[in-house]
Amino acid sequence: MKKKEVLVLKELLGSNKKIASEIRERLIEKRILSVNLLSSPGSGKTTLLERIAEHLPPRYKMAVIEGDIETERDAERIREKGIPAWQITTGGACHLEAKMIGKIFSQIPVDLDLLFIENVGNLVCPADFPLGTDTDLVVISVTEGDDMVRKHPKIFAQTDVVAINKVDLAAFVGVDPERIAADYRKVNPHGKVVFTAAKTGKGVEELLSALGF
Repeated sequence: MKKKEVLVLKELLGSNKKIASEIRERLIEKRILSVNLLSSPGSGKTTLLERIAEHLPPRYKMAVIEGDIETERDAERIREKGIPAWQITTGGACHLEAKMIGKIFSQIPVDLDLLFIENVGNLVCPADFPLGTDTDLVVISVTEGDDMVRKHPKIFAQTDVVAINKVDLAAFVGVDPERIAADYRKVNPHGKVVFTAAKTGKGVEELLSALGF
């Protein structure tokens, strides 16, 4: 990488961290628990959000910011559950940035309890772009194989909670969810692991507990 490119990247990352810090302060002021939801494409994170919406106690108010390269399909799915959702279409960018969140921050209800930000499906770029959230939650599907943590150690080392999803399919694809959990604990001994099957709702209540609800 050329020197000029390195300087531009440092400036971009520095700017992102500054905006993320400002967002964090505003979320604390509003007393909103926020979660940056990350995964590879097809892990089931939108389905998991649908189940969370169904299991969240009625006294809590939830909203979702959806990030995708194209379409509003995921936001539409969340709205069908009666949950406010805003779509950010990146137009090709492989991750959300704090400035994207900042542009719609004024639309977030003041009486909100829980805000999920579903990032673009990617486990590489988002690791360098914090969004100001309280918690990073990574979803892994057993159908992706048992070496996901070993392939993406950086993001797992800084992740607070991991949901190992589609465990109902583990036997069919020959993957041991405990192997994935063990790999995660090696890079992050303080993180929490929850086994889920989003289609059936298995593990959703445990996941909410791991997130503080």
